[in-house]
Amino acid sequence: TTGEVTPRDLRDTGARMRLSRVPPSERPAGAGRTDRALEQGGRAVRRLLDQLAALPEWPSPAPDHASDTLLGRVAVVCDTCADSLVTGRRPPAPGALEQAMRNFQSERVRTAPGPVAPARPAPEPPTAGANGRTPSLAVLRRQSRVLALAESARIVEVTVDIAANGRPADPPAPRELFWYAELSTPKLWARRVLGNATLRSVLFQNAVRTALGLAASRLVAGSLDLDHGFWVLLAVLTLGRTTVGATWRAARRALAGNAVGALVAGALLIGLGAHTDAYAILLAPAMLVGFSLGPMLGTAYTQGLFTLVVATALAQLAPVTWRLSEARMVDVATGSVIGLLCGLLAWPAGAGREVRRAMAELLRTCGGLVPPTAEALLTPSPGSRSSPRTLPSLHRLRLAEAAYAQYRSESGTASKDAEPDWHAVLIAAQHMLLGAHRLPRFGLRPEIGPPNPSASRARTTAAGLRADADRIASLLTGGHPVSEPNTPPEPEGYSPASLSVDLEVWMTSVGRQLAHVEASVTRRPAPDRAA
Repeated sequence: TTGEVTPRDLRDTGARMRLSRVPPSERPAGAGRTDRALEQGGRAVRRLLDQLAALPEWPSPAPDHASDTLLGRVAVVCDTCADSLVTGRRPPAPGALEQAMRNFQSERVRTAPGPVAPARPAPEPPTAGANGRTPSLAVLRRQSRVLALAESARIVEVTVDIAANGRPADPPAPRELFWYAELSTPKLWARRVLGNATLRSVLFQNAVRTALGLAASRLVAGSLDLDHGFWVLLAVLTLGRTTVGATWRAARRALAGNAVGALVAGALLIGLGAHTDAYAILLAPAMLVGFSLGPMLGTAYTQGLFTLVVATALAQLAPVTWRLSEARMVDVATGSVIGLLCGLLAWPAGAGREVRRAMAELLRTCGGLVPPTAEALLTPSPGSRSSPRTLPSLHRLRLAEAAYAQYRSESGTASKDAEPDWHAVLIAAQHMLLGAHRLPRFGLRPEIGPPNPSASRARTTAAGLRADADRIASLLTGGHPVSEPNTPPEPEGYSPASLSVDLEVWMTSVGRQLAHVEASVTRRPAPDRAA
């Protein structure tokens, strides 16, 4: 970063990408490829900004031209993606950044000290640094952070390409994270429907609540023989909300707006009487004002202006009196009561409880990926190294994304910045999933076995991260978490080789992200997140 853009500016820019900071009409919440790609790309952009903010904390003790070249390629990709999003022009096909990353990793392994590299001296002199480690290890760690930063930019590049062009020409890697890229729109909608066919789905809960409200309103309107009984059903549809509190606020404003609208409509009907020509002249401007300004001004104005529109329309069809306004008030009040009762009986808290449960399950399943990922890198036999099974975590990720999108669509939640940073939970989960796919497939490993102190520390750290994820999940669901584990100190003789540095940096990054999430849950200061 330059002096013109501080790390705080970068993190603040990333925080503005939370759905709570994005207008509801601009949130990518659809089931199609474009919305899914933009939502995933938004998380990758925020992660990239956090990594850029943390990069100055890890200066290179020696010239590092390979990292500078890769960072320059990342800057070009960011500029290209931004230009495509702003202008609508198609971005170039992705692939150049991935090839640059492969070249960077090959050069990094070739020049790295340790058994993963050929016998060649490191590019800097092996003098000890301030902390006792040689600059070679410091350079390797910084390069690992640069490589992780480039991986975030690659995710952005791929998602922007999917959002702009639809199906990619070549399947993006890892295919599990871009599972939606090669599916048709009907199949994506089918996945959305089938994935929400569970009582735990907030979309299913909303559908059941609405169906109950409509059935009850039809029964009441028919049993009481209400005039214009369809207004009762319309009130349930337009005033029903996902929480009982939001439904009460909407109903209260609707009744107030209808009362004012009924008074104006009643006076209009009394004054104009049976002059249908006058109603015909008033109908067009009344509809224009009601349907354009009403939604902008709020529920009360919408309901009041709609009452006026209904009165001018029905007065042209048959003789009416001021009692039409009375019928309108009765029907809206009946629909509001039915909506409130349905909200009280069926999931009155909306998506608030469900988003906590979904995020907790996501943390548990993704936290469980850290130990097997570490073990895959530390396994002596190359033939036994494989990525952990991530299908359950991907399923939990989709459910958490749906719950988060629904939660953010509920009125009254858009400005709650004192709540947990749900967007950061999704970012941490994606980072753990990406590491579980990326790290075991580098094709390199350090020559360390179970007795090695570096391997033992890595395994202990991985188990601690899993415990951290479980503890935060317990905090989200109101459980009683166990005491915080202590991070093991670096053992004597700790000197990881190239690939173990990648594992170390990845686990350090996961730990920082989990600490930020926990701080947002417990409302205590969080450490600065690192790459």
